[in-house]
Order: sequence, then structure tokens, then C-alpha cells
Amino acid sequence: MSQHEPRPRRRRRSSPPSADPREETAQPPRQVAPTKAETALLPPFEGLSQSHIHVPSTRAERQQAVDEIIAAGIAGFDTEAKPTFRAGQKSDGPHVAQFALTDKAFIFQLHRKECEKATATLIASKQVLKVGFGLKNDHSQIRRRLGIPLHPVLDLDQVFRKLGYPRQIGVRAAVGALLQRHFRKSKSITTSNWAARELRPKQLLYAANDAFAALKIMEVLQEKGMLED
Repeated sequence: MSQHEPRPRRRRRSSPPSADPREETAQPPRQVAPTKAETALLPPFEGLSQSHIHVPSTRAERQQAVDEIIAAGIAGFDTEAKPTFRAGQKSDGPHVAQFALTDKAFIFQLHRKECEKATATLIASKQVLKVGFGLKNDHSQIRRRLGIPLHPVLDLDQVFRKLGYPRQIGVRAAVGALLQRHFRKSKSITTSNWAARELRPKQLLYAANDAFAALKIMEVLQEKGMLED
């Protein structure tokens, strides 16, 4: 090459495109929740028995329940409401609120004004973490009836969503997936009259174990390191 000939230009190497931070966030593998038929084949979930379910009716019983729940600091939580069957009909629930500890559950019937006050105290207490499924719906009903927010809470539907399960996995499928147990949910009990003056034994068992199962699932998630701090 003569000194008068222009030198060929070197091609500049293009820098790799900047990584999209969204691509760096590992997405959990999609999980499939067990069906109702699949969970029915599993051993039954061992919940609370009737002797471990308390329905406070006196001032002393209500105060003892509130004190125990606050001392525990964490409770499985759920509410029940009398179902509506007509289009446009609004529920005046919740009619029942249940708090489960590791060895017992307390069922508050909100038609009793003193039970309603005790429930409001616990729902508003920052000292008690309320653990359950689908708490968004409970939150709206509680705010409408009691005029207070539901906090603090741990909604297990959101936890399972982060693990790759559908957003609304529900307690039955969660018990089947995580505990490998069959959690029986009876439609006749689910849609029964929760505003009744006295609840039937089957209603009490259903309500208590709905909350108790949520607490047990949270404990297993913690043991497996699957629950974020």
C-alpha cells in the first residue's frame, strides 16, 4: 500500500444492547393447582375438633379471646356472610368472623354487638397479623359494615401467585398442593345462613378450619423458606 492511499477504516464493534432489567428478574415456573377431584383422593386434612372451637358469648369470654389472639400476634383469619341470591342484592355481612391460633379457634357472631366490638378491635389491631385467602373481598365487606380497614394482613393467594400458582388458588387447592391433604368444602355449608342466631356444629367446624388451614399453610411456607420476610 502506498503512503498516499487512504487506509481502510476499521469497523467499530457495536456494543451489545443494554439488558432489559425485566428480563433479569427470574419468573417462577408456572404451577398447576390440583383439581377438586385430585384433592379428593388425598388423606383428609386434620383440622380442629369441636372441643377446640370457642364461641364467646359473655364479657369474660370475649375479653379472654381478644387477649389470647393479641398475645399470639398471628391468627388465621376469615369471615362468613349470609349469601345473597337475587341480582343486585347487597350483602350486609360479614355476619361471622373467625380467628384461629395453633390449637384453637374463636368464632365471633357479629349480630351480638359486643362481639362486633371485639372483632373490630382485633381487625384494627396492628399487633395481630391476619392470615387468610382472598382477603380483598373480606376487606371491602369489613369496611362497609365496621367502617375500619383490615390490616395488617398476609393474603396467601398473593403468596401462591408469586410461587407461580393462579392468583386465586383458594384454601382447598392450597392445602392439596402444599400439605398433600384433602380440605373438604361443603357447598351446603358455604351457602348456609351465617346470620343465624345460633350456628350449627357443622358451620362452626367449617368456619374454624377455614381460618386454621390458612395458619397451617403459612407455617409450612415459613418452614420451607417459601415465604418472604
